[in-house]
Amino acid sequence: MISHRTTARGTLVLALALLTLAGGASAATPQKIVFPVLGTVAYSDDFGEQRPGGIHQGIDIVAMKRSLALAAEAGKVEFWKSSASAGCMLYLHGASGTDYYYIHLNNDLTAKNDNRGKCVAGTAFAKGLTNGAKVAAGQPVGFVGDSGDADGMHAHLHFELHPRRGKAVDPYPWLQRATHLLFSAPRGMPFTLELRGTIVSVTEDSAQLRLAAVAAWPMRQRQSQLARRLLVSVPAGATVQRVPRPGAPGTPTTLASAKPKQQVQIWTAAAPTTLKAQRGDDLVLSASLVSLVSP
Repeated sequence: MISHRTTARGTLVLALALLTLAGGASAATPQKIVFPVLGTVAYSDDFGEQRPGGIHQGIDIVAMKRSLALAAEAGKVEFWKSSASAGCMLYLHGASGTDYYYIHLNNDLTAKNDNRGKCVAGTAFAKGLTNGAKVAAGQPVGFVGDSGDADGMHAHLHFELHPRRGKAVDPYPWLQRATHLLFSAPRGMPFTLELRGTIVSVTEDSAQLRLAAVAAWPMRQRQSQLARRLLVSVPAGATVQRVPRPGAPGTPTTLASAKPKQQVQIWTAAAPTTLKAQRGDDLVLSASLVSLVSP
């Protein structure tokens, strides 16, 4: 089957063999996928726009160069390296029967637009990833870049969604309701998070905050401008303190003293990575230190 896809500047002609996995033809795209980029992004519904090479068949998600591209759902990856317009590209053949296209992955070896890298793991594709590998939802599959006919443009991921391995549909509704992960790490790997935001409400053993920024360790991943709510468990053994500013020494206080809209910094207890933790599901993250910033 030959599929014709329009990327940032031209028409992408790709050959894709029909998959014969049982149930693939009748499966449905998940209502909620994992957002395919980790970090601060910008995008609009540019699916269907007229471009120099034809109709735009995906959505361009602008992000920092080498931002992690994540698996939208569990599935199997296929590398594509021979398209001048797509550059470094990856197919994710989702377990639901949906295909996802990741186009314009990174081909630079430095922070500059050097084009010296190849479409290989560690440069375009996630480190250690192999062609044909099975991946879990949210697992890194590549790095955002500007390869192919996006060369010299702002780094972005051209993302396509093909239900039942068929024609492209507008992925915008899926992106709008997608789950944005707080961090990315191999399942089971110990992690801790630094959460910054403002208090929404508290109980005797939990805090709900409007999250503004997160830093994940030891991965050294940072995200900002999040503006999402997060419900964190605060066990009896957690330290709660009042500080003049984040990171400063504090004095003991109680969680009950927290006020709505008060700035807060929370360090989570070390825990093994799970998808629930990456999503920030209610009460999955447990605080070890809560710092309430004095007004």
